[in-house]
Amino acid sequence: MSLAAIGCKQGPPALAPTPEVVVTSVIQQDVTSYSEAVGTTVGFVNAQIYPKISGYLLKQDYRDGSHVRTNQLLFEIDDRQYKAALDQALGTLAEQQAALKQNQQDLDRDTALYQQQVIPKETFDHITQAFRGSAAQVQAAQAAVETAKLNLGWTKVYSPIDGVAAIAQAQVGDLVGTTTLLTTVSQLDPIKVTFPIPEKDYLLFATRINAQENGVAQPALPFQMILANGQTYQHVGQFYAANRQVDIQTGTIQIQATFPNPNDILRPGQYAKIRVASGVLHNALLVPQSAVLETQGQYQVAVVGSDNKVTMRTVEIGKQAAGLRIIEKGVSPGERVITEGLQMVHDGMEVQPRVIPAQPAPESTPGSAGQAPSPGAASSPQS
Repeated sequence: MSLAAIGCKQGPPALAPTPEVVVTSVIQQDVTSYSEAVGTTVGFVNAQIYPKISGYLLKQDYRDGSHVRTNQLLFEIDDRQYKAALDQALGTLAEQQAALKQNQQDLDRDTALYQQQVIPKETFDHITQAFRGSAAQVQAAQAAVETAKLNLGWTKVYSPIDGVAAIAQAQVGDLVGTTTLLTTVSQLDPIKVTFPIPEKDYLLFATRINAQENGVAQPALPFQMILANGQTYQHVGQFYAANRQVDIQTGTIQIQATFPNPNDILRPGQYAKIRVASGVLHNALLVPQSAVLETQGQYQVAVVGSDNKVTMRTVEIGKQAAGLRIIEKGVSPGERVITEGLQMVHDGMEVQPRVIPAQPAPESTPGSAGQAPSPGAASSPQS
């Protein structure tokens, strides 16, 4: 009876507390649409330095990674064999010139004798041909001298452009030849960025690109560059060139843009995310990226109704816009969506919402250190 009395005093089991979740309202506003692509920086001009002759490398006349000027001496190759070849060519030329002079004298003498009919025509023809052959030998010897001079001059390797010289690939003492890459000199200001864009994005700009390539004045396409550390590069780039064809394997076309690089901060081979404004999306619906749940390729958001009950709703997503995601279909302006606690709710569940307004990131512009993409700026998901 005591146990029964105790059991009668126990009440019904306690209900689980209503979970608290963070919600925010769906924003509706106009956003700038951006196309984005990932590219790589390349030198505006990249001169690969190869020797034109073979020999032992005697000296490197520049410091690795330093700035060099046009016609600045970079390397010196052992020139002894080429000096000897030049001396030999000069000697051969002198010998041929002496022979030509002798044949010239013989021709002058025999011309007078032939005119006086003292010698036969056969003898005169023989000395004439000897003179012509000697003149040709002099020309060949002169060409050999010029070749020897060129080879001797090529023992000194100069920079063809102003730029930054790479770390030398060959070391002093190496036997180098015409296939030996000594170094590379790159012009870095301006610097180019090469990146692929989808064919559909190219069609957005094709008219302006083709007009610009044909010399017709067009509004500039201001390219922004986001570096590997997430910062936006301080200078705006300009369109430079489009490749002649679309890659049929990837459906993309290579584009090049140039960026000022006065302090040589950018170097070839760097990561660069490029974006350019492609239009304006009017009355776009935006939610925080954290409100979107992906399951097997399907996207859902948890909508909290006026009765604080959850409705799991399938949506179609669009591009990103400064930490927010454009929702193309599935929500309405002002509806509340869960941004924190999404994993612990289910359809029909009652929750305790805590409202926090969505905070788009500030506009990221060249010269700022903010993250890209910018607020109210929709970025293509291809990046």
